[in-house]
Amino acid sequence: MEIRPILSALLRNRTGALLVGLQVAITLAVIANAFFIIASRLEKIRRPTGIDTPNLIFAESEGYAPDYEHAATLSSDLALLKGIAGVVAVTSTNSVPLSGGGSANNYHATPDPKAAPIAGNYFEVNADFIDAYGLTLVAGRAFRAEEFTPVPANNDLPPVLILTETMAKTAFGAEPALGKRLYDENGKSGEVIGIVSDMQGSWLGNTRPGPQDLVFHPNGGFGKTWRYVIRVRPGERDRLLPQIEKALNGSGHGRAIIWVRPHEYWLTRTFRADRRMVVFLSTLVILMTAVTALGIIGLATFQVNARRKQIGTRRALGARRADIVRYFQLENGLLGAGGVVIGALLAYAASGWLTNAFQMPPLPPLYVLASALALLALGQLAVLWPARRAGAIDPAVATRTV
Repeated sequence: MEIRPILSALLRNRTGALLVGLQVAITLAVIANAFFIIASRLEKIRRPTGIDTPNLIFAESEGYAPDYEHAATLSSDLALLKGIAGVVAVTSTNSVPLSGGGSANNYHATPDPKAAPIAGNYFEVNADFIDAYGLTLVAGRAFRAEEFTPVPANNDLPPVLILTETMAKTAFGAEPALGKRLYDENGKSGEVIGIVSDMQGSWLGNTRPGPQDLVFHPNGGFGKTWRYVIRVRPGERDRLLPQIEKALNGSGHGRAIIWVRPHEYWLTRTFRADRRMVVFLSTLVILMTAVTALGIIGLATFQVNARRKQIGTRRALGARRADIVRYFQLENGLLGAGGVVIGALLAYAASGWLTNAFQMPPLPPLYVLASALALLALGQLAVLWPARRAGAIDPAVATRTV
């Protein structure tokens, strides 16, 4: 089948062809970037936390009484929580992973204060934190009970530290981290005594520190507000939530329990915007695809109605129904191909803007290719019904209008 007659027919109705081609181009530019953003957000939502999230409960305590004693309260609470049936392990902590709030510090791999700083998200925990979070000790040893300081005298680094695997590589590269020392801005240092499996820290989207660049300090807190991580047996979390809150509230100590929540509470809150973005972009993709399909159907239907005499004449001269259907499919394929080429250029232009405005990674070619193939396939499906109608035109009916 020759291409020239098809191009001539499109040029005779260039307005409709240009509008549909432009619609295909804009749709490609939007859905290619939308699919990439959706995939990125889903990857972020589904990223493993590295801890035993389904079985973790967090509680926050705040002292208010004039005679409130943080060290005594901390010791009493830990003993109380460990004694509850169904509790596996407990640790105190300064922040909640993936909550969006936490503490960070600049560390150095050498005593030189002018050395490049290494950002780390630090968690202040006690000797049981590995079991409490559900981590794995990869190398070295855990903190000992006597190394935990309930109320540190200052902000200096503690004598011993534990790092995640990612933080160990960030700080020391390929060299073994065990036995090495990390230094703070004041030249104080702590020895790396253990390496634990990676977990997500306070800020999932951070680059400095990265989400898995974690340093664990065996310390309690300076103020009157503190938190506990309670790991329970599988299936016991919902039953134990009210029991833990009641036990802590009933222990006195001149403090109030601000909240007791499962870790999934923070996951829901942290990823709420990402989930909404996925729903919004998915809806946008569906609507734009549907509108594009309707545009293709509308143009093809118009072309069929406008060419009834021409189609009837071709049928009278021996053209088969399949030939007529193929003609319209090829016509739509040429129109779609032009729209796809322009759409690919628009997609990368939009990606460049998103990269500059929101520091997003550039659009991978695979998303443009997949979107282009999907739109071409959609065009062929959309034009099939009008094309079959054209192929069904009776030659005798067409010739009676001559």
